[in-house]
Amino acid sequence: MLTEKQYKLLMYINKVLKETGCSPSFEEMKNAVGLKSKSGIHALIEALVERNFIKKLPHKARALEIVRLPRFKPSAIIEEEKKRELALQNSAAQIPLYGKIAAGTPIEAIANETETIPVPFEMVNNGQFYALTIEGESMIEAGILDGDTVIIKKTETANNGEIVVALVDDNEATLKIIKKTGDSVQLIPCNKDYQTRTLPANRVKIQGVLSGLLRTYH
Repeated sequence: MLTEKQYKLLMYINKVLKETGCSPSFEEMKNAVGLKSKSGIHALIEALVERNFIKKLPHKARALEIVRLPRFKPSAIIEEEKKRELALQNSAAQIPLYGKIAAGTPIEAIANETETIPVPFEMVNNGQFYALTIEGESMIEAGILDGDTVIIKKTETANNGEIVVALVDDNEATLKIIKKTGDSVQLIPCNKDYQTRTLPANRVKIQGVLSGLLRTYH
């Protein structure tokens, strides 16, 4: 079992490598883990190398590679996460999480509330809201990725250019940019590999407008 500091450093290095492709600097690692000296970071890295969680790449400065991730979290990390989750719940609104919505291919509309999630009050302070989990990649150029949780404000109207939850033929839900022209509606993806759908306006109902986004980094 890793110590709390070893675990935090390993997960931070893994996160930065995934996001940037480069190892963080010792100064960045020191700040992320909460140590006062770089010598402490050296000791943590050596411990992770010895336990075969990371390895140093030769002939490259600051070059680290993740070998494997731990199967279990240190108990201190688990307790810290529980306290953080409790604090969030006490300072956040609970809104329904309906399930998955395909941001690429429409799926059956999700109407049954199955669970709730905590959301900062400032994100949901005016109106009724619900959350959906994104499945697909058709909105990636709008910064909405597969696995993200979107916060939707309930409404039956929207302006052209807004990102909406659109219900097609009363049984297919999708997240797209909307554009209304005369008696037709365009549902526009944000990915060049996906095509815009043009439908008669009477086949499309607006279920809500995008209000916010939550993302978890693993």
